[in-house]
Amino acid sequence: MKKATIAINTKLPRQDAYGAIAMPVYHTAAYEFETAKDMADAFCGRVLAPDYSRVMNPTVMHLEDTVKALTGASNVFAFCSGMAAITNALLVFAEQGKNIVTSHHLFGNTVALMNRTFTRFGVETRQIDLLDLDAVRDAIDEHTACLYLEIVTNPQLEVADLSALADIAHEKGIPLIADTTVIPFTHFSAKQLGVDIEVVSSTKYISGGATSLGGLVIDYGTFPVVNQRIRFELLFNVGCYMSPHAAYMQSLGLETLDARYRVQAQNALTLAKRLKEEVVNAQNENRPARGLVKQVNYIGLEDNPFHELAVKQFGETAGAMLTIDLADRKACFSFIDHLQLIRRATNLFDNKSLAIHPYSTIFGNFTDEEKQAMDVRPTTIRISVGLEDVDDIFEDIAQAAIHESKN
Repeated sequence: MKKATIAINTKLPRQDAYGAIAMPVYHTAAYEFETAKDMADAFCGRVLAPDYSRVMNPTVMHLEDTVKALTGASNVFAFCSGMAAITNALLVFAEQGKNIVTSHHLFGNTVALMNRTFTRFGVETRQIDLLDLDAVRDAIDEHTACLYLEIVTNPQLEVADLSALADIAHEKGIPLIADTTVIPFTHFSAKQLGVDIEVVSSTKYISGGATSLGGLVIDYGTFPVVNQRIRFELLFNVGCYMSPHAAYMQSLGLETLDARYRVQAQNALTLAKRLKEEVVNAQNENRPARGLVKQVNYIGLEDNPFHELAVKQFGETAGAMLTIDLADRKACFSFIDHLQLIRRATNLFDNKSLAIHPYSTIFGNFTDEEKQAMDVRPTTIRISVGLEDVDDIFEDIAQAAIHESKN
């Protein structure tokens, strides 16, 4: 079956007593067992049966099973947020005296997790240029826990060579962990590119329009310690398992993911092309572009430096996130204030289009020097492209830009 079919028709873990075709929401903390032995087997992991909803819940298990079927993973674990998924994936390998090799280009809270939280527990973070494969090799030593990256960085929109990085990681005997949130796992195979563990913020595309928070760790079984530590240590001791209601909402979201994503990705490409055309025409005619739009960045554009690699790795779709650059921070604030359709909000891949100024929000608590080192510019606006008619999205950007240019 094709992935769009699998997402809708993955079988329930057990037949429902009433024949429900949608997984019911099991809002319960505990489960009754027939015998003491059954209880002991469940608690000690000899059988995979729910014993307590902090560790296992039928509604959440159905979401995990569906993602497992879609990705070919060995194990899938659902958490209460994308950050919880990242944290748990890294906790499998990170410990005192170890280091994590990663990029300068990471989401703000991921940077803070590594450079602030993990540092307090004796874990070093080595941020380097992942486009420089020699630098990657040099950064990895006998104390390196893992190699970590985002497949499309946020908001820089950098794309690294996953297969090349996987080869280096595996030569060194460490896992490649990749945040694949920007491109849905229904549209490319991280496993085929050598990724050992995917982390996904299921709050984004999967939730079906920002209905709920969630995160996924998708384990391809190349490092058996992942299943052992998450299932029998971290779920018990850290307590970040997804709630049953969130899992229900996200199972529904998975059913429509393929259809929604295709529209959002096409909208993003169309929007990026129209904005880019406006900028190019303005340059050729030696006049200002619409308002103060100076640059458009989207990996789906053929002249983007990462376009060829993105097509090779992810196929013909390039996600629903793009950025535009204006003259300065003041222009960005004025532009955002004049938006009428696009929402002034964080999050990505909602059904609604969203705009945010990363420099002053997501990265707002970093110093100017830290932001400069991460290539986060005060001139950049990030746009998450939604399901609205693309003409309406473009016109909202145009009117906000023109309004700003008159100030």
